[in-house]
Amino acid sequence: MNYIVRAGRAVMTGLIIGSLALPGRAQDASSWSSGMIGAPQQKGETKLAKPAPVKGAPAASQGGGRLPTLPGSVDGLSRFRLPGAETPAEPSFGSSTVQKSGAGTDPAYDAFLQGRYLTAHELATKAAAAGEGPAATLLGRLYAEGLGVTQDTVLAAQWYRRAAERGDVEGMFAFAVMLAEGDGIQKNRAGAADLFDTAAQRGHALANYNLALLFLRGDGKPENPHRAALHMRFAAEQGIAVAQYDLASLYATGTGVEASAYHAATWLGRAADQGHPEAELEYGIWLFQGRGVQPSQSLGVQYLRSAAEKGVPVAQNRLARAYAVGAGVPGDVVEAAKWHVIARAAGVQDARLDETLKALKPDQRRAVERAAEVWREAEALR
Repeated sequence: MNYIVRAGRAVMTGLIIGSLALPGRAQDASSWSSGMIGAPQQKGETKLAKPAPVKGAPAASQGGGRLPTLPGSVDGLSRFRLPGAETPAEPSFGSSTVQKSGAGTDPAYDAFLQGRYLTAHELATKAAAAGEGPAATLLGRLYAEGLGVTQDTVLAAQWYRRAAERGDVEGMFAFAVMLAEGDGIQKNRAGAADLFDTAAQRGHALANYNLALLFLRGDGKPENPHRAALHMRFAAEQGIAVAQYDLASLYATGTGVEASAYHAATWLGRAADQGHPEAELEYGIWLFQGRGVQPSQSLGVQYLRSAAEKGVPVAQNRLARAYAVGAGVPGDVVEAAKWHVIARAAGVQDARLDETLKALKPDQRRAVERAAEVWREAEALR
């Protein structure tokens, strides 16, 4: 999964180091078993959460290089919080001194939020010259994303560094992301980890999430699953969907916390309710299994359908199976075949559903092909 979460690009200036995959992630289309939780943690560079860009839709949390096979995902859900954004609650393991400022009180940010980037640059330059940390952070973002100026990651890193030195928590987070990735500056995971730590103690949700991933991997910080779980929980409690998904994985695998199917299902459900595609898939499967939650095929199908509509192949396969046997929904061979065709095109093989497809009458086969094509056309427009 991605380990560094960015706001917009994946994270605005922060990384989301990547998310964990629940043990037993549902890779095998031949069973209802979820492949979410459990695989041993792989070594390698941790990917962090980053700040999100202004243009374009946030990246979908499809998951990627995961941690110890815990739930993972990412991230377009993590966004760069501009001054004025709601300050997260104080973490239980540190102090929170996040400064508050925002739209309506800062002309440079007002101009930025209105899309007047040249004006924002001019005003922020003057404010930064006067020593204002948030203004330096804004300049870093303008250069990082090429808004009103030529994109220049070296200059962006320099401005984020100044913001961090002046104590601006968003600047710390953004600079930490660049240090972690070696973007515009020489890579320094240990330095990034220290900055994430400082921002985390000031209540920055994504910094807590990235720090949790670093502690899990022993990347820039000593491996410490218990400390990782504390930071992951804080980020999850602040509503970071990928953190909720990964916390579910920690509970499912007993990593840094006592194993608990109930708590795993609870956090998995929260991530799913935020529309996290992989969480929707896994929670739908858990509802079918009654794992840590009261079994409900009808509710499980709803989550599977949501994930399937978002393009998750395994969810499409599971949804096809549900229609094929009438599990949670009325049986419908045409609908089952449609989702099977879509999932198969994405690489998910299922011999039983192949037989269902072959048994269709010519008019049903045409209906399936048309329905699948309509779905693909709609998907291409999303």
